[in-house]
Amino acid sequence: MIDANTQAVVRQYLEGVAFNKFLGMRLIQLEATHIQFEFDMRPELVGNPVHQILHGGVTSAVLDQAGGLMAMVSLVADIKITSFEQALPHIQNLGTIDLRVDYIHPGRGEVFTATAQILRRGRKIAVTRMELHNEQQKLIAAGTATYLVG
Repeated sequence: MIDANTQAVVRQYLEGVAFNKFLGMRLIQLEATHIQFEFDMRPELVGNPVHQILHGGVTSAVLDQAGGLMAMVSLVADIKITSFEQALPHIQNLGTIDLRVDYIHPGRGEVFTATAQILRRGRKIAVTRMELHNEQQKLIAAGTATYLVG
């Protein structure tokens, strides 16, 4: 179970990073091993204007954010924190080491849902699995990523 302090850290991160705000990411579900958020299709996110398909870079960035947030949650949940400022020394060096994205279907849709789950977290790295679906539950992309966490 995720405590209120960890939830607050995640929400502050989502709301405090300008790129996350640009993407319009909204937290839907947060658990110790699973995170889910959604965002709406907007003209600024289109990569193919003829077919109105989500830009591949947006897809990749969203999956990276989902995986990174999951790695952060797994790290912060193990530490007894009371504020975002207290979490900063533990999360300030968190970063993507490796990201693989498989584009399964074109990014058509109005609302997209990104999920991530932690596969493994050690003292130095975390490995996550991410997926992006549209509102019809069609799998748009899947990925795995490795993050530096220590």
